[in-house]
Amino acid sequence: MKKIYFYLPVILVSILIFSCKTTKPAVTETPEVTSTVTITAPAEDRNTSRIDTFDPRTVSEAQYASTRIEVQQFIENLNQIIRNRNFQAWRACLSPEYLAEISSAENLRQISEQPAMRTRNIVLRNVEDYFIHVVVPSRANSRVDDIEFITANRVNAFTINVNSRGEEQRLRLYALERVNNTWTIIN
Repeated sequence: MKKIYFYLPVILVSILIFSCKTTKPAVTETPEVTSTVTITAPAEDRNTSRIDTFDPRTVSEAQYASTRIEVQQFIENLNQIIRNRNFQAWRACLSPEYLAEISSAENLRQISEQPAMRTRNIVLRNVEDYFIHVVVPSRANSRVDDIEFITANRVNAFTINVNSRGEEQRLRLYALERVNNTWTIIN
């Protein structure tokens, strides 16, 4: 049954790609995205003062569809890692900067002070505690319904839930970056 969920999107994307006469740039529907995003280059290039400009409207439907499938596969694999409580494999999916951010004493203290943690008398001492008590309960069954390009190699992955009033809520799961053809969690 799980194979159907994997192959169905691939088949649908193939049909879309080959049935379209032209490919128009994908338009994101979120109002918070500006038409042009200016970003600084990655940390190793910041000394050169080079600035990249990326327009999300330039992403073709085929690129959007293939990237969405890649991200969905990455998140499905990540879900399995989380369900198996494989801390080392999960840690390998994080960018060094994000790992440092969530490992910081200040971050661990702030999360430990949250009502849900205090009620259960959980105090996070390190990033492995964060993984066990925060990531495993909240991210083991994540689902990607949509992606949004930030740059050519950075996307936000979203899930869409329906609230009690029947309104759709678009919730960001992860900020991801493709480095050497591998997706990495950057936030």
